[in-house]
Amino acid sequence: MSMQQENRFQAIIAHAKEYGFVFPSSEIYEGLSAVYDYGPYGCELKKNIRDYWWKSMTQLNDNIVGVDAAIFMHPTTWKASGHVDSFSDPMIDNKDSKKRYRVDQLIESHAEKLALEGKKEEEFALLKTMDELLAKEDYSGLKQLIEDNKIVCDISGSSNWTDIRQFNLMFSTQLGSVSEEANEIYLRPETAQGIFVNFLNVQKTARMKIPFGIAQTGKAFRNEIVARQFIFRMREFEQMEMQFFIRPGTQKEWYEYWKEARINWHLSLGIPCEKYRWHVHTKPAHYADQAVDIEFEFPIGFKEVEGIHSRTDYDLSRHQEFSGKKLTYFDNEINKHYVPYVIETSIGLDRMFLLILSHAYDEETITNKDGSNDTRVIMRIPARIAPIKLAILPLVKKDGLPEIAKQLADECKPHFRCFYEEKDTIGRRYRRQDAIGTPYCVTVDQLTKEDGTVTLRNRDTMTQERIPISSVKDEILKLIL
Repeated sequence: MSMQQENRFQAIIAHAKEYGFVFPSSEIYEGLSAVYDYGPYGCELKKNIRDYWWKSMTQLNDNIVGVDAAIFMHPTTWKASGHVDSFSDPMIDNKDSKKRYRVDQLIESHAEKLALEGKKEEEFALLKTMDELLAKEDYSGLKQLIEDNKIVCDISGSSNWTDIRQFNLMFSTQLGSVSEEANEIYLRPETAQGIFVNFLNVQKTARMKIPFGIAQTGKAFRNEIVARQFIFRMREFEQMEMQFFIRPGTQKEWYEYWKEARINWHLSLGIPCEKYRWHVHTKPAHYADQAVDIEFEFPIGFKEVEGIHSRTDYDLSRHQEFSGKKLTYFDNEINKHYVPYVIETSIGLDRMFLLILSHAYDEETITNKDGSNDTRVIMRIPARIAPIKLAILPLVKKDGLPEIAKQLADECKPHFRCFYEEKDTIGRRYRRQDAIGTPYCVTVDQLTKEDGTVTLRNRDTMTQERIPISSVKDEILKLIL
């Protein structure tokens, strides 16, 4: 990461706290590492992203329904899914700095440096070898790869590495009223298993026919050994996942379908396609026959935001084996029972939140009337997911203008989120709304009393136009769709 990128990332983090998007959790007690709280505008933005995803999955698809599974699940669930035995990260420590790294992230960081130096072939070869070694769990080979490429610790600058070790990422707790009688269970590390164990319940009660999907959003927990980069990698986070159940043999066409559908969802928010790239897994996980990540160019480099995986019949077959319950589907079209295959789309809500902040944050130099220059910080959040859609501002706190403005706010509140403010000059109020990403402001002034019009201001262009106060609600509804 260059100094310019680092400065931009730190500016985004500082802005997120100053303007009520994200706070360090338990800050008055010195905080808790890799845990964050969402503030007034952050929780609104997060909700809007979640709702936008949920609508695109369930409301706009006739064959996708939702579920909200419990965080606590029977411990055998995680045995069947493979998390008890293999949900761990290979880690390596630098003996000089005592800093611990996730092996794949350490190597990927070095690969990014090679790419910046124009050494594309070396970058590709390094990542390809890493994927192959990870797939074989060849940890001595991975350490040798690190040493051969002279990968050093970013603190000590040395390559004095320990052997690679595995660390399980699941949080465990006890279920029971008396500690001696308690059974060990886990906080779920992903939401997908809650979908799989409810496959038959949902299929029968919702009368679904294959192909069909089950969507879910919710919290997941991972004991990340190396949690870093603000909310990009946290110990408590939220996922938005959809498992699409299909007939075996059709996975290739559905995999391509969902790849296109998911990238189009991202682009529908107005984010340029050049900010995204695909990362195809040359060696997918053991349960998948194809896998790809959608990566976004954060200030910290290209990082994964969403994964699309062709998971075959691994999940349902494993739960069928461990539970002793049949998890098959009878397909009337081919007169056959089978365990469905699955195409998964999995996106991190917190990462999507950071994606929006990263893309939206902008600093703009403007010239004041007196000729001096000023910096305007703008959050160019897409209007359809902005925390506040419209700020309603009386020009002065007298002459009946606040009463007119409040009446307009009451008319608009049932339809979209509004903000009313009458303190400070109109210019300062505009700047505050720019900083939280409000796309439109309406100013009520003396002319409003004369001709029934108000000034509508656009956040991104700063253009202003007079429109009838009676048309404000409908105009904003058109603009935020």
